[in-house]
This record gives sequence, structure tokens and C-alpha cells, in this order.
Amino acid sequence: MLIDYSKIIEKTNPNFKGGELEFNVKTFEDDHNKIMRGRLIPGATIGYHEHTTDSEIIYVISGHGTMVNDDGTEPVNPGEVHYCGRGRAHSLQNTGDEDLIFIGIVPKG
Repeated sequence: MLIDYSKIIEKTNPNFKGGELEFNVKTFEDDHNKIMRGRLIPGATIGYHEHTTDSEIIYVISGHGTMVNDDGTEPVNPGEVHYCGRGRAHSLQNTGDEDLIFIGIVPKG
């Protein structure tokens, strides 16, 4: 199955999960997974939140940011993957001067 994000409308979520500015996202979702192409403008963040019933995998395509998680903070750069397991918490911040583009995958069940 091919997911063509050029055909999915981008939605803007202001202060997503208590974050700063806005989280822009194109989402494909079925009964098994949520697969997102996310975009954070410079200075934008996704608020700190816990994955109580699921996990999340974030693959950074372009831009630079900081991931805040239970273990502290770590930089995230293109080609890197962040994993937030079930029962863990995290936040993503765009600390660069260009959009931070990533793919986020949230398996269901």
C-alpha cells in the first residue's frame, strides 16, 4: 500500500499537547497504525505527553530539534530515529532555523 502525503490535507494543531506555536500534520490512520508526516516550524514544540496505551517511533527527515524524554534531552537530526515506548513520555522541539519534518508512527494495540 502506498501512502501519498501529497494528496493528504495538512492540518494545523495550535499548542498541540500543551506545546508552543503549532504542529502541522498529514495523517494516515487505519485500525492498526497511525502514520503521520509532521512539520514543526522554528520554535514550535509538541508538548510533553505520555504514551500510556501505545508507543511512537519518530524518524527525522529534515531540520534539527531536541527530544525531551524520561531520560533527559537529546538532539535529533536528519536520518535519526527516536523511540518512545509504552508507558514513557516525550516532547519534540524544533530548535533549528528551518522546518523540522518527520514521520511519526503510532502502532495501535
